[in-house]
Amino acid sequence: MTSEDAVSDQPVLVERRGPLTVVTLNRPHAANSLDGPTMTGIGRALAEAEADDEVRALVLTGAGEKIFCAGMDLKAFASGGLEVDGPGLDVLTARVYPKPVVAAVNGTAVGGGLELALACDLVVASETARFGLPEVSRGLIAAGGGTRLPRRIPLAYALELGLTGELVDSARIREMGLVNRVVPAAEVLPTALALAERIAANGPLAVRVTKELMYGEIGDPDREALAAAVKPVFDSHDAAEGARAFAERRTPHWTGR
Repeated sequence: MTSEDAVSDQPVLVERRGPLTVVTLNRPHAANSLDGPTMTGIGRALAEAEADDEVRALVLTGAGEKIFCAGMDLKAFASGGLEVDGPGLDVLTARVYPKPVVAAVNGTAVGGGLELALACDLVVASETARFGLPEVSRGLIAAGGGTRLPRRIPLAYALELGLTGELVDSARIREMGLVNRVVPAAEVLPTALALAERIAANGPLAVRVTKELMYGEIGDPDREALAAAVKPVFDSHDAAEGARAFAERRTPHWTGR
């Protein structure tokens, strides 16, 4: 195996660019979807960047030109392959991560992919990207941040995304107020890097506290209550059926249980 082959086998790539860490989801063959090793890799990369005083900001992106992240790997979910070694995505999603993170959404971001982008502080999106929370179409819940959208955008917009499961384009998602920039595909990563570099040039303590205080203004959800509400859905017959139907390329047969 060559060194290039070894890199291509890694689900998450990490690169230092001066004061920045660039984290890339590296599963283009699987739409950069989130299986256990990928979530483990993201969590480790974020934890290492947090512990490194030389890292002032991060950029999170996806490999390839069409998809940022297709969310949870439903085939892995159906086969029990979502085991995470360590805290995984909780490093970013279960609290206010102390360093600024810019999402470079190079392509479509759906389900957990959209939630992952929204867990970042700033979002730069490709003009050709599409966004959505299709979990309900698989008998699941967008519990990784999607159900908290009413804290950030008008309820009608949040319900449109959460209840229809339909995808919207970059112009619509910007209208909703969920992205900072919409640029041509070739400019997504350079624009995200420029934003991260501008942030990294400022006082790190002032940046960290400013971020913490601003997030404090929108409140923190009751995570125990959220977990209690979500568990029955993910353990349900419908959730397993939705994942099987996706893997088998057929329409799911819902039972409501």
